[in-house]
Amino acid sequence: MTTLYEELGGAGAVDAAVEIFYRKMLADGRVSGFFDNTDMDKQISMQKSFLTMAFGGPNEYTGKHLRDAHKNLSGLNDSHVDIVIEHLGATLKELGVDDAKITKVAAIANSVRDDVLNR
Repeated sequence: MTTLYEELGGAGAVDAAVEIFYRKMLADGRVSGFFDNTDMDKQISMQKSFLTMAFGGPNEYTGKHLRDAHKNLSGLNDSHVDIVIEHLGATLKELGVDDAKITKVAAIANSVRDDVLNR
C-alpha cells in the first residue's frame, strides 16, 4: 500500500512544502507573532520530520509531543489552526498536489487539533 508520504512525492516534496508553508506563515500577521522567538531553522527541520512521520514516511521525529510543543503559545485557538490548514492547503496546491490528497492532509492536521490546543 502506498503511503500519503509517497503519494505526495517523498522527502523532496515534504521539504519543499515546509519551506513554502513557513514563508506563508511568517508573512501572515494573524500567526507570524507565534514565531517571534523561534529558531526557524530548527522549526523547519522538526516540521519536516514530523510531517514525514505523520504522512507515513520514515519516522525520524524526535521532537516534543504536540501538546508540549504548543502549550506555552498564549492565545492559540481554533482560528490559528484553521490558518495553518489554509496555508498548508495553499502550499500543496501551489506544488500541484491534487484536491484529494490535500483533503487527506487537512484531515491529518484536523486530527491533532485538540492536542495542539491542549484540550
